[in-house]
Amino acid sequence: MEQRRLGRTDVQVSALCLGTMTFGEQNSEAEGHAQMDYAFENGINFFDAAELYPIPAKKETQGRTERIIGTWFKNTGNRDKVVLATKVVGRTEMDWFREGGEPGQLNAAQIEFAVDRSLRNLQTDYIDLYQIHWPDRNVSRFGSNPTRWANPEPVEDENSIYSILEALAGLVKSGKVRHVGISNESAWGTMRYITAAELMDFPRIVSIQNAYSLVNRTFETNLAEVAHREGVGLLGYSALAQGYLTGKYRDGALPAGARKTLFNRMQRYEHPRTFQAVDAYLDLAKESGLDPAQMALAFAKSRSFMTSVIIGATKMDQLETDIAAADLALSPDVIEKIDALHQEYGNPAP
Repeated sequence: MEQRRLGRTDVQVSALCLGTMTFGEQNSEAEGHAQMDYAFENGINFFDAAELYPIPAKKETQGRTERIIGTWFKNTGNRDKVVLATKVVGRTEMDWFREGGEPGQLNAAQIEFAVDRSLRNLQTDYIDLYQIHWPDRNVSRFGSNPTRWANPEPVEDENSIYSILEALAGLVKSGKVRHVGISNESAWGTMRYITAAELMDFPRIVSIQNAYSLVNRTFETNLAEVAHREGVGLLGYSALAQGYLTGKYRDGALPAGARKTLFNRMQRYEHPRTFQAVDAYLDLAKESGLDPAQMALAFAKSRSFMTSVIIGATKMDQLETDIAAADLALSPDVIEKIDALHQEYGNPAP
């Protein structure tokens, strides 16, 4: 498994990262442990979680994912061999993340509460990469490169990027966190984090976790240059467009146990133009003799701004297919055809 540098640190992470948001909902503890075993044995040293997980977010299940990872660490003794990432929620009306039913926001007290609980859940005394899951401020489309500006009004008690990074600096100083990152963030927000770090000698963000796939390359519009020049590599999620680019939902199919079948919450991919684009990429994979999931993952992995592509699966055969993409290098001809399709369809699922 190829190893890549995390930001400007000396930490090396695998080019594929194991996403864990199904652990505790679609996957049991035993299944989660089996996935971590397989991933670790096949060269993945990078696991990504969040206090929010599993998905969909519910009061009854919140924190299960981290606890499943924690019992795996306890059982295997592999904590020091894994680069562990987790996240604190951004501003939200969901009121079950904090004591007393307080809606979530990114002030220092809430960040401290969140990291302490994650440390207990994960059965560790440090987190390698602690990420802001989404911004505290009101933003368009979850923060990351919207295609349309929604003119969001600032909230009255907005926590500034400076104050958020100051709180994260305290966690690094205490040893609870080694490095910090952001997620679902814009180019403006990313540069503000970098500037605050440079001006105030705060920890520099090492990564940005945003969506990136064949049907959503909006990261390339403004953020790719920031990532490349500033050493804030992308941790790309939804590289398979939540399963659409595997072909399992083609022609309206609803496989048993699949996320759409269970939760029906994938509307960003359910537009006529998106279906056309997905079909075109699936056809290209078939014509090229490639597994469609592996083609999509290999393309994401090939980008110069990509540090690690986050993969997730509910079944072991899916995970095996995804991890095998680590050894796939797409030919220049296939890359050229992918770019031609992108020129035709653009980003139909931002």
